[in-house]
Amino acid sequence: MNIVIVGGGAGGLELATRLGRKLGRPERAKVTLVDKNATHIWKPLLHEVATGALDAGIDAVSYRAHARRHGFHFQQGSLAGLDRAARTIRLAAIEDDQGRAVVGERTIDYDYLVLALGSSTNDFGTPGVSQHCIFLDAPAQAERFHQRMLNGFVRLDASRDASTLRIAIVGAGATGVELSAELHNAAQWLSVYGLPNISRDRLQVTLVEAGPRILPALPERLSGKAHAELVKLGVEVLVNTRVAAAEINGLRTTEDRLLEADLMVWAAGIKAPDFLANFAGLETNRINQLVVRPTLQTTEDYRIFALGDCAACVMADGRNVPPRAQSAHQMADCIYDNLLAIYRSRPLKPFIYKDHGSLVSLSRYSTVGSLMGNLTRGSMMIEGRLARMVYISLYRMHQVALHGWLRTGLLALSEKIGRVVRPRLKLH
Repeated sequence: MNIVIVGGGAGGLELATRLGRKLGRPERAKVTLVDKNATHIWKPLLHEVATGALDAGIDAVSYRAHARRHGFHFQQGSLAGLDRAARTIRLAAIEDDQGRAVVGERTIDYDYLVLALGSSTNDFGTPGVSQHCIFLDAPAQAERFHQRMLNGFVRLDASRDASTLRIAIVGAGATGVELSAELHNAAQWLSVYGLPNISRDRLQVTLVEAGPRILPALPERLSGKAHAELVKLGVEVLVNTRVAAAEINGLRTTEDRLLEADLMVWAAGIKAPDFLANFAGLETNRINQLVVRPTLQTTEDYRIFALGDCAACVMADGRNVPPRAQSAHQMADCIYDNLLAIYRSRPLKPFIYKDHGSLVSLSRYSTVGSLMGNLTRGSMMIEGRLARMVYISLYRMHQVALHGWLRTGLLALSEKIGRVVRPRLKLH
């Protein structure tokens, strides 16, 4: 049995790890993970990479090392084609920064294919966004923002006037809200590390949301709590505000107001990768997601599964499964069980999404969220220290899925040691 997983995000890497341990090590099956990057970072933490609170160079997981440890194979490359009749995928060539070929175009055979390609930010065709705004879909983009942020603060520290660093963020979901708070944390630490003229007062963050309130996935009371915390930090929160265009010096709203900004981040909406539209005859929806059956097999090919943000899976209430890390984790569990069922010639089971709630961290200032079906029969709203502990535990559970309890404990210990021996903020 030859299983190929394309996409090493939260769901894809967890699935490859479990299948490698179960089928790869005893050589019952060949499990191959494909990703265009060499390392993995948990996507919900990219806002911390952007501000320097997390160093991706230290905290990222090497796919090659992880594959060797857990019994699967790794191929670096981008998906360029799919031949369903021959059951092969084609990977594009990899080139270095001078345009020279490192690895040529390749084909990989599969018996069963899992597409875990994630999503990218949807700019909805808004003029100027792709030219002037930064997305936070990948570590490279987060690092790009980080460098621009540092350069902006260094310029500000050297200036003799009362100017500020103006950062505008479009989209008040979890990414936009968490980034807004982390920026203020970064400004405070930079004043400690050699930039004495920097303070939170010299940072101007504007959070723009088209809807009537921020964090629409949270209950209204918690959304209001987070809104008040951001305002207390000094964030200008603009709701019911639509962006008509992004310009070189700021965002133009539909009311023709210019929100001046030195740095702009677009974090509003998602879509599956554009190339999935009409990809190899597979059925997709309007945002390029692959339409799947209840078993998470694509509607046009039972040998191809899809999980995570690139999968359009309808729940009992008619809505699609939301694009969250917990969704990818649960889908990975379901596909793992179904691939084992195929291996053992047993019937497949349908995917049932369980909403465990949402949590949003406002850096070290606050954490708010709701838990569903865990501690009560309905939902429970939490905030403060308890919410922060649960928020951190979400990342720990992802690490446990990858490394096991012992290695995760050692990683947590090394992080505590790192806080003593390393700066609290990445400064380069």
